[in-house]
Amino acid sequence: MSEVLLQIDGKEVRATEGASILEAACAADVFIPTLCHHEKLEPHGGCRLCMVEVEEHGRSKLVVSCIYPAANDQVVTTRSEQVDRIRKMILELLLAHAPDSETLLELGREYGADRNRFDKEASFCINCGLCVRYCAEVKKADAVGFLDRGTRRDISFIPEIAARECWQCKECFPLCPTSALQAAYVLVSSLAFPGARHQAPSEC
Repeated sequence: MSEVLLQIDGKEVRATEGASILEAACAADVFIPTLCHHEKLEPHGGCRLCMVEVEEHGRSKLVVSCIYPAANDQVVTTRSEQVDRIRKMILELLLAHAPDSETLLELGREYGADRNRFDKEASFCINCGLCVRYCAEVKKADAVGFLDRGTRRDISFIPEIAARECWQCKECFPLCPTSALQAAYVLVSSLAFPGARHQAPSEC
């Protein structure tokens, strides 16, 4: 299989043709933060935290590195004033939903994010889709899915499937970047109150 040669943060990197910039960076031990990426899942590009600057053909642009293909002669910058500003804003928005998530707080400290910038909408779910996608793509069970759209989007386990599949699995729990307890709460609520809209209790 052919290779491509690019530059990431001044480092010459070889990557397999067809690999994403994120995959090329990971293989070269260059860290790019992400919340919705998993090696077993198809790239999603949902959280946008892995955005980087790419210069190619004499032009620079911002791209989502988990879904943007690595190519010859690219010059990739993973940290810049513009990239950091975008990541900070994303984290501040996510912290409004999951203000106590250790994963988000750690990233927030790195990028100077203010966890109190936006009013709290403590659903604890940041819609990364890891649980939904893992259950569908890896487990082939489709026991968890999304409810609603836009700002009202949330997750819910499908009671008739979850009752049969989930108690012996629970592989999605540790994938959750906000809290495995969120997944547990939604699972129990879905089984106890099928048909209801399930959200974790609000924080004070």
